[in-house]
Amino acid sequence: MTTEAVAAVRRFSRFYTNMIGALRAGLLDSPYSLSESRVLFELAQTPEGVDVAELRQRLDMDAGYLSRILGRFEADGLALRERSTVDARRQRISLLDAGRSMAADLSRRSDEQAASLLASVSDVDQRRLVGAMAAIEAILGDPTPSAPAVVLRPVGPGDLGWVVQRHGVLYAGEYGWDETFEAMVARIVADYAAGHDPRREHAWIAEVDGEPVGSIFCVRDTETTAKLRLLFVDRKARGLGVGTRLVDECLRFATRAGYRDIVLFTHDVLADARRIYQRAGFELASSERAPAYGHDLVHQYWRRSLSTSDPLSTV
Repeated sequence: MTTEAVAAVRRFSRFYTNMIGALRAGLLDSPYSLSESRVLFELAQTPEGVDVAELRQRLDMDAGYLSRILGRFEADGLALRERSTVDARRQRISLLDAGRSMAADLSRRSDEQAASLLASVSDVDQRRLVGAMAAIEAILGDPTPSAPAVVLRPVGPGDLGWVVQRHGVLYAGEYGWDETFEAMVARIVADYAAGHDPRREHAWIAEVDGEPVGSIFCVRDTETTAKLRLLFVDRKARGLGVGTRLVDECLRFATRAGYRDIVLFTHDVLADARRIYQRAGFELASSERAPAYGHDLVHQYWRRSLSTSDPLSTV
């Protein structure tokens, strides 16, 4: 731990509490403070009521302070405290109709505040922001790991360069392929950027916690045949189903675009990708051995028919 890190955490805490108005007498122009609003929110998550001791533990709140907050809620007609039917020594608290209405109003105001904060932030910076917040939660929060969310989105500014760079780095590191492979990827990307038909061609980036980790392109091969290109999954995202999600999305788009078949070109050494293609219904059409990227490789051509009734994975 460094003094700089401590100062940065404190600075961010001051910045964010000012940003959301946490220090005002009433949060979001309501009669209730941040602590009271937080208790109200938690009560709204359990319509059937909750044990007061459990609520205190859930919020890590002083018992006396929580009791005063609940007393105010009762006085304002928002909540009702009763003895537990299971243990007479305990109390349960539940919201009344007025309390549920107030909680819903505060939730709506909170959504509006968040939307206002994000209104002037670009889509790219929003993804960076969400990723940074997820990182804070992961580092400082519950140590129990949860499955990270995989998000697919269209390519945006800077993504095409990222696709070329990451392909070059990964395939050089894992397979020893030379710069001619990266040059080939760059040509595919340049052709797409120069004039793709958005009705029949599309490209996606996969993100995990706001960070790009994968790509795929669907482009026209012939009037009736699409081509799957540049499937990529970063090492740190493997095992999360990213490749399967990307291929499924590509197949859905190709089907909606009216193609009857889809083809792809790969190499026998890319075993992980080949398994994804096989699970998605692709079949090997032909193969040949030829030098490429500084190696003697087996080039493979795979094909799959498309039908609106074909089952696709939902992983």
